[in-house]
Amino acid sequence: MDRQILKRVRQRRRKAHVRKKVRGTAARPRLTVHRSNLHMYAQIVDDDAGVTLVAAGTLGKKSGLAYGGNIKAAQEVGKQIAAAAQAKGITQVCFDRGHYLYHGRVKALADAAREAGLKF
Repeated sequence: MDRQILKRVRQRRRKAHVRKKVRGTAARPRLTVHRSNLHMYAQIVDDDAGVTLVAAGTLGKKSGLAYGGNIKAAQEVGKQIAAAAQAKGITQVCFDRGHYLYHGRVKALADAAREAGLKF
């Protein structure tokens, strides 16, 4: 099997293990994280209704960041997502790290969101 295909298979397996336990509801939506080499994205999703309630990321004019692939940018995205969530009345979320390990940029985003007022 091709190495890239095998990598995607392993990522999907890890993601399924996390998503088996994490489910977003209207009372407690899911905060999901996507990390690429250059950018960081986060969104809050209500899985019951199947809608994205709030989204933030390093890509775009709103972020005001020159580079989105470092811990400083991840902290900024965490602050942005928490502020947008509180504006919509969301205070509690469940954290979905996806297939990423909980360290580095993912951990920085989660810690910044907690400091800005989200509970999880």
